[in-house]
Amino acid sequence: MLREDQIHPQVSGNKFRKLKYNLLKAQNENYTTLLTFGGAFSNHIAAVAALGKEVGLQTIGIIRGEELAAKILENPTLHFAQDCGMQLQFVSREAYKCKNERSFIKNLYEKFGNCYLLPEGGTNELAVKGCEEILTETASDFDYICASVGTGGTLSGIVSASLPHQYVLGFSALKGTFQTSEVQKHTDKTNYEIIDSYCFGGYAKIDPILIRFINEFKKTNGIQLDPVYTAKMMFGITDLLKRGFFKENSRILAVHTGGLQGIAGMNQRLKKKNLPQIIV
Repeated sequence: MLREDQIHPQVSGNKFRKLKYNLLKAQNENYTTLLTFGGAFSNHIAAVAALGKEVGLQTIGIIRGEELAAKILENPTLHFAQDCGMQLQFVSREAYKCKNERSFIKNLYEKFGNCYLLPEGGTNELAVKGCEEILTETASDFDYICASVGTGGTLSGIVSASLPHQYVLGFSALKGTFQTSEVQKHTDKTNYEIIDSYCFGGYAKIDPILIRFINEFKKTNGIQLDPVYTAKMMFGITDLLKRGFFKENSRILAVHTGGLQGIAGMNQRLKKKNLPQIIV
């Protein structure tokens, strides 16, 4: 397992990679404020807030769900972001769907000034460039590279940096494999596939089976998995091993992209549903 979750004390591994060159560009072009988008438990929101504070840039988060404005202190992710100095702007879920439209973005610039705009999830060309650095020379001995997939930016960088003898397997954290089109924007390589067989019903959806897997994995290996991304990937890898998917004697590298900050919020949801807790 490649422990990208350990490269920064507060920022998920792939989010750190995605933000690296974006932050450098923002600083080089003398921006003072980063503006981005996310949901209630967004790893990206937490990462932008933490790194913005670290490098001395102001941060603004456009948050999906007006009802969350009254629940900041109850929400571990939003509370953390606010403590880092992020200005939180809550919009309705309907309005949030328009976040990529020109009129919506124009209104943001009129309200907040000339901000450096980061897309939801952080995926853009510079983000993919940063994610290409996930694979170093030490990864060259592996035959399979496995990673969880959200927007597809991290996988794009991994595929781009992969070697001819390697096969990249993306485990979608949500229903569908639409991220393939995102990967195709950034590389001509075809040595990969995305599967959603282990998404557990959709984004941020889990059940007692996955919770049990997370807790047993930690007990056995001493490694914490997050429920939204890496747990689904590792569950998938384990199942595919049982099914004989991987070639005999092949070496498999699983990329742990982090996301551990979201466990506290997930445990809140699980408690409300009287489901088992994720052990931390």
